[in-house]
Amino acid sequence: MDRAGVMRWVAEYERVWRAGDLAGVTRLFTEDARYLTSPYSEPRTGHAEIQDFWLDDAGLTFEVGAEPVAVEGRDAVVRLEVRYGDPQPQEYRDLWVLRFASDGRVEHFEEWAYWPGKSHTAGTDDTGGTGVTP
Repeated sequence: MDRAGVMRWVAEYERVWRAGDLAGVTRLFTEDARYLTSPYSEPRTGHAEIQDFWLDDAGLTFEVGAEPVAVEGRDAVVRLEVRYGDPQPQEYRDLWVLRFASDGRVEHFEEWAYWPGKSHTAGTDDTGGTGVTP
């Protein structure tokens, strides 16, 4: 996979996601793809679980900017900025860690998302507390 191929995949992901084209999941992901919304989350595995997850974003308006950070062999890292509009404006920055299968579909998708004003350290929560219950 090269940078241009990665960005074609990202553009198709955005198009399919924006259109709510659940059938497009089969063109983007392998049958047994693992989709993690964070590095420590349980993966959604396979087309049906990914499609169910995508239903949560149906009807949302958003803008996406993306650029490849690294591409080597079957692996890629892409930096994204996502801005949602109505009904609840929100933005976040995201890294996608992707592993491509030989057919150009993704077999492993892992997100590392960060929201403005949210803690990015393990020792504190949003209010400055430790986030640890005694």
